[in-house]
Amino acid sequence: MSARACLLALAGLTWLNSFAAEPPTAPVAPAFHELMRLLAARRHGHVSFTEVHQMAMLKAPLTSSGELLYEAPSRLEKRTLIPKPETLVLDQGVLTAQRGHRQHVLELGAYPQVVPFVESIRATLAGDEAALERYFVIDFSGELAHWSLHLTPRDAAIARSIAQVTLSGERDAIHTVEIRERDGDRSLLTLGPEITP
Repeated sequence: MSARACLLALAGLTWLNSFAAEPPTAPVAPAFHELMRLLAARRHGHVSFTEVHQMAMLKAPLTSSGELLYEAPSRLEKRTLIPKPETLVLDQGVLTAQRGHRQHVLELGAYPQVVPFVESIRATLAGDEAALERYFVIDFSGELAHWSLHLTPRDAAIARSIAQVTLSGERDAIHTVEIRERDGDRSLLTLGPEITP
């Protein structure tokens, strides 16, 4: 698996140097701050996932499924079981990809263009409001019972390829993560209920 493919796979889950000049973020609803508090209180999670990638260059969407594990504040593990076993682990800014006997280890600091993808998921799971605001213009809608979080990249270079990351859920449970690209490609990660040990 190439480094680029590995990074895109995780995206489908503090090193930026330049930000586009953005207008100040509008005040966010009180429900957003409460959501961040609830998410920050969760120390771990283990859920099933299904991911669908729709790309113009492919005749049919690519679908995968498996398990996603989270340990606060920064360990995220994506175990793809179908169609082929693969494991991606993000821990302390290091991404490790394992497919069969092949392993790739990447320091995310060397790939600043990928950090916002990672932070859109990691920072939301951790309830890290400051990190979300660092990388994205935040648009929160709904209430705790049913919410949507629309994240638009602040970095101009990233915004040229990624239009928006949208997460939705109920209280401290994230149900979907959608990444829409400027070229029309789209990925949708759907998270299932908590898997009990």
